[in-house]
Amino acid sequence: MFNNQRLLVFMLRFVAVVQWLLGFGFLLAPAGLATLLGLAPAPTWTAWLFAMMAARFLGFGYGMWLAARDPRRHVHWINAMLVIQAIDWLATLYYLAAGAVTLGQVTTAAFLPVVFIVVLLANHPWRNRAVDAG
Repeated sequence: MFNNQRLLVFMLRFVAVVQWLLGFGFLLAPAGLATLLGLAPAPTWTAWLFAMMAARFLGFGYGMWLAARDPRRHVHWINAMLVIQAIDWLATLYYLAAGAVTLGQVTTAAFLPVVFIVVLLANHPWRNRAVDAG
């Protein structure tokens, strides 16, 4: 499809920045982020879960930035992010269909995982190996 190393590096860095923004948002201002998304106030104990989730966002942001330096060497980070994005998108669709959240509340979660998956798969390092060998 695309098979563009520059696009892959750009996307890995873009995913990293998105992960960091979400991570810092959920770590430093979980209630504010929920309000911004139009979600009902949650019990205070949810801040604990959001802090743990934030740690994972921040960690995967680091992994994506690392993968951007050398995608072939750090392909495991790319593969893990592909799985995460697929789960994120399926969960978003499920909760949208169940009526638990609205399209306005999920904002970019309705389409950004699909963009990430398509671009990362189309430019995945294993595709570049096939091109190099051909």
